[in-house]
Amino acid sequence: MGERLRIVRTDRELECPIVDAHFRAMGAELVLLPDGVPRGELIEAAREAALLLMCYTSIDRAVIEAAGRLKGIVKYGVGIDAIDVDAAIDGGVPVVNIPEYAEQTVAEAAFAMMIALSRRLLPMDRAMRREGWLWPVSRWLGNDIAGKTVGLIGVGRIGRAMARMAGAGFGARVIGYDPHLPGETMRRHGIEPCTDLRALMATSDFVSLHCVLNEETRGIVGAAEIAAMRPDACLINVSRGALVDEMALLAALREGRIRGAALDVFAKEPLALQGHPLSALFGMENVILMPHLAFYTEEAMERLERETLERCRELLSGGPVLVKSHDPRLRRQRKGVRFAD
Repeated sequence: MGERLRIVRTDRELECPIVDAHFRAMGAELVLLPDGVPRGELIEAAREAALLLMCYTSIDRAVIEAAGRLKGIVKYGVGIDAIDVDAAIDGGVPVVNIPEYAEQTVAEAAFAMMIALSRRLLPMDRAMRREGWLWPVSRWLGNDIAGKTVGLIGVGRIGRAMARMAGAGFGARVIGYDPHLPGETMRRHGIEPCTDLRALMATSDFVSLHCVLNEETRGIVGAAEIAAMRPDACLINVSRGALVDEMALLAALREGRIRGAALDVFAKEPLALQGHPLSALFGMENVILMPHLAFYTEEAMERLERETLERCRELLSGGPVLVKSHDPRLRRQRKGVRFAD
């Protein structure tokens, strides 16, 4: 009898019933590890693994080098900043992500957060539940999105979907900053190119982040960029917390230098009511908080799970695995991969 196939999936809190049922049905040993799994435990679990599926857990060189039987690493999601791709390349281990399952989904979440900020929906709802009724006093005065300027940092698939909703859908002016995208491409999607990030920050009523996290973009919205924002402007982040100088953002919110923020992501996750650098956000009426779930709909999760299994089948069969992402970190791979156009 052959040795039982081991599949390791980290971040078990993100339920993936289709994926888990498939591996169990094929008789594999499925090891599910929690968020925050100790590094030593992760290394031990990965030693005999054929596949390593991860979402948020850091997969560093030590984990990869210990996993001598590994056929591939699958990020069931988009961002690959938690994977040491160089170490995987050195070890001949293909890395693949699932980049296309939730572009519209995440954009919808960002747009919903923008509407909620502009119309003060969450504090109004809380006040209604306390008081039973509200009168039209200045505290509840909202703003239209039509005629406002929405600034996008990152104009990939999600950013373009956001632009369509804000521009064609609601009549906003949309401007975009993306050094890697030709201006003509932005214009085709109804986005005015902006080559100066601080000028975008100073011009926008709403700033929405839609770029990947890498060494170039880490801290792209720093203290100077936040200082450039208008006092009636809001910031929305559904990408990665480390794109933003979070302490500078917290200070700007505390001091009333910007109107508000809607945040789905944080450099240190999970957020916590106490003992977290950003715990003070919980007491701010002008802040909307989500637990990194902008992607989380029935439709998106089914797409994610189905495509994750497609990539796993390719890896288990000996590949090559289809890499759809245009992230240059993944495009450097030369072994066990094939690239979509």
